[in-house]
Amino acid sequence: MTTTQIGLGLAALGRPDYINIRQKSNIDKSKIAFKNNAFEVMDLAYKNGIRYFDTAPSYGLGEQFLLDWKNARQHQDIILSTKWGYTYVANWELGYDGKHEIKEHSLSKLNEQWETSKDLLPQLKIYQVHSATLESGILTDTSIHERLFQLKKEYGLQIGISTSGSNQSEILNIAKDITVNNESLFDSYQVTYNIFEQSTFDTLKNLKASKKTIIIKEALANGRVFTNNKAQKQLETLSKTHNVGIDAIALRFVIDTLQPNMVLSGASNTNHLTQNLKALNIKLSVED
Repeated sequence: MTTTQIGLGLAALGRPDYINIRQKSNIDKSKIAFKNNAFEVMDLAYKNGIRYFDTAPSYGLGEQFLLDWKNARQHQDIILSTKWGYTYVANWELGYDGKHEIKEHSLSKLNEQWETSKDLLPQLKIYQVHSATLESGILTDTSIHERLFQLKKEYGLQIGISTSGSNQSEILNIAKDITVNNESLFDSYQVTYNIFEQSTFDTLKNLKASKKTIIIKEALANGRVFTNNKAQKQLETLSKTHNVGIDAIALRFVIDTLQPNMVLSGASNTNHLTQNLKALNIKLSVED
C-alpha cells in the first residue's frame, strides 16, 4: 500500500507533564514506572514491526531509556535517531514552574550532547539538529556545519534537521542548500505536517524527489485532531467508515498525501500504539 513506515518517538515516554495532557491524570509518574512503561511500548513496537526509534536529550530520560532498552534487547536491526540543541531542565520535578527545556544551538552544546548520544552507536543512524529556527544561528554557523560533517563522515551518520512553527518551509529551503566540502550537509528532515498544518507540502515533495529522508512528527497535531470541533464530525465519519480511531485517520492522511519515509507515533502507552498502528491497515480515498 505504501513504503511509509511508522516509527516511535519517545517524547511522551521519557518525561512527566509532557506538554500538559497528563498533569491531572493519576498515572504513576515515578522514574521507574516511566521506564517500565517505555520498555513495554518499545517491546510492543518492535513486535509489530517498528524498527525506527526517535529520541532527544530534552525528552527527559527518553534517550537513557532508549539506550537501556537497546542494550537489554540487543536487536541488531533497529534504526535509532536522536537530536542535539535542547537541554531538559525540569529534572523530573512534577508541576515544574518554568520552561522544561532550553534551546542552545552552539558548538559547545553539540559537542557536550554528542558525548552522551554517541552511546547509541552503532544503531544510531540519524543525528539531528533539534528544532532549527532562523534566530538560533544554526543555519549560518559554519563551525557547527563542519563539526556535523565530521561526525557524518566518521560515523556514517545521516545528519538531520527538525523544524516546527510558521517558518518551516523557509528553514528547510535554506538547510537543503547548506554544503560542506561541496557536499550537502543534511540528509534527513523531520517536519511537522498534519491535517491542520500542510504548508510544507510542496517543499517536502521536492526534498523527497531529491532522495532526502522525510520524517513526519506531530501527525496528530499535538492532540488537536481529537478536540477540533470543525473537523470532528468529518473525522468521526471516516473513523466509522474505516473502523479505526481518529488517530489512525490522521496518521493515514499523512501517509496517503505525502508518502514520507517515516511518520512518528508519539504513543505514551501500549493502547495508543496499538490504535496508531491500525493506520497501516487502511487507505483513504481521494474523496476521503
